[in-house]
Amino acid sequence: MADRGTGTATGVSARVAEGQRGRGAVGGLAGWTLPADRLGSRRRAALESFTATGFPTAKQEDWRFTPVTPIAMREWQVDGGEEGKRGRGEVGTDELAQLRFGADWHTLVFVDGEFRADLSHRPVLPAGVTVEPLGEALARDPELVERWFARIASSEVTPFSALNAAFARDGAVVRVAAGIEVPEPIQLLFVATPGSEGRAIQTRTILVIEPGARAQFIESYSAVGDATWFTNAVTEVRVGEQAWVEHTRIQRESRRAYHIGLTSVHQERDSHYRSFTLTAGGAIARHDLQARLAGENVETLLYGLYLGEGEQVVDNHTVIFHDHPSCRSWEVYKGILDGNSHAVFNGKVFVKPEAQKTDAKQTNRNLLLSAGARVDTKPQLEIFADDVKCTHGATVGRIDEIAYFYLQSRGISRGEAQRILTYAFAAEVVDEVASAPVREGLDRMVQARLGTRM
Repeated sequence: MADRGTGTATGVSARVAEGQRGRGAVGGLAGWTLPADRLGSRRRAALESFTATGFPTAKQEDWRFTPVTPIAMREWQVDGGEEGKRGRGEVGTDELAQLRFGADWHTLVFVDGEFRADLSHRPVLPAGVTVEPLGEALARDPELVERWFARIASSEVTPFSALNAAFARDGAVVRVAAGIEVPEPIQLLFVATPGSEGRAIQTRTILVIEPGARAQFIESYSAVGDATWFTNAVTEVRVGEQAWVEHTRIQRESRRAYHIGLTSVHQERDSHYRSFTLTAGGAIARHDLQARLAGENVETLLYGLYLGEGEQVVDNHTVIFHDHPSCRSWEVYKGILDGNSHAVFNGKVFVKPEAQKTDAKQTNRNLLLSAGARVDTKPQLEIFADDVKCTHGATVGRIDEIAYFYLQSRGISRGEAQRILTYAFAAEVVDEVASAPVREGLDRMVQARLGTRM
C-alpha cells in the first residue's frame, strides 16, 4: 500500500559545524515539510540519508573545488503550500518564446519550480508516449513513478540527490513505449523569475525510453530577471535495449543563482545515449553526469561546453561505468573561461574485469581568455580488464599568437580575431548535436554569449 505519511525536517534544522565528524554544514531547513504523496517512505529514507551526511565539504575529494558553503549556510524557503506560492513571478509569452527551440514541439513549462499548464504546449503524441508533470503522473500511473523515482539516481549518489528525493515536489515524467519513435524533440523548460528570490527549487525528472524506442529531449534551466535562488535538479534516464536517445541539457540561469544538477543514466544492451550539456549561468554551477553501461554493445557519447566569466564557478563531474564487454564511450568537454572565472572538470571511466573489448575515449580542452581565469581538470581511468582501448587527455591554454597573426594580417582586428577563434573552438563540440534544429539553436545561443555573429 502506498505511504502518504508526512513529516518535517526535524533533526536537520540546527546547523552542524563544518567538519564535525566529517560532515558538512547543514543549512536551515526548519519548516521544510515532506510532500504528502505515495513516496512518503522513500522520501523519509532520503531525508535520513541527508541528515547523516550533511552538505559536502572541501575535505571530500569530489567536492574539493566546489564551494557549497554559500548554499549550505543560507536559510532557503522551500516550495509547498499556499505560503510557498506567494510572490511568484510571471513569464511573458515573448520571453518564453526566446527560451523555446521549437514553438510546436511538445513542451512542459515550470515557473519557479511549479508546473504551468497555461504556458505549456501539449499536442497529441504517438500512442504509448506520455509527457506529464510529476503530480499528474503520480495520480494517473503511480506504479511508473514508484518504480523509477530515486532508483537510477539513488539518494546515496550525492547529498544533494538525497535532499532532492526528500523534497522535490514537481518535475516531469516521460515514458516512450517500446518501438515508438517520437518525431520531434520533447522540451522541458524550467524558468526562474525574481519571484524565486531566496527559494530552493527542487525538481525531479524521469525519462523512461523502452526497448527499441527513439526520442530526443531538451532539458533547459533558464532565468527571467535577476535573483538569488538555489536550483537542485535531478534527472533519471532509463534507456532500454536497442533504444536511441539524444538528451540536451542547458543551464543559463541568473548570475546570482546557485545550480546543482545530477543526471543518472542506465543503459541496456545495444542502446545508444547521446548527451550534450551547455553550462553558461549561475554564480556556482555544478553538474554530475553518471552513465552506467549495463549491457553488451552499448554506445555512450557525452559532449559538453561550459562558458565562464566574471566570478563564476563552473564544475562538471562525469562518471562512465563500463560493466559489460564490447561497449563504447566517447567523451569531449570543452571550456571557455574569461574574467576571474574558475572551471572544474573531473571525468572518470571505470572498466570492470569482465568488460573486455571496451573502447573508451575521454578529452577535456580548456581555453583561457584572461589572466585571472583558471581551470582544475582531472581525467581519470580505472581499468581492471586487459583487452581494452582506453585513452584520456586534458589541455589548458590560450589562443595561439600565430592564429592571431594570421587573421590580423588579413585586416581583422585582434578583438574580432579572438571572437572568431573562440567561436570555432566552441563550434567543434556543438556540431556533435544530432538534431539540426537543436544544434542551430545552440549555435545561436553560443554566438550570443560570445558576442560573435558568424
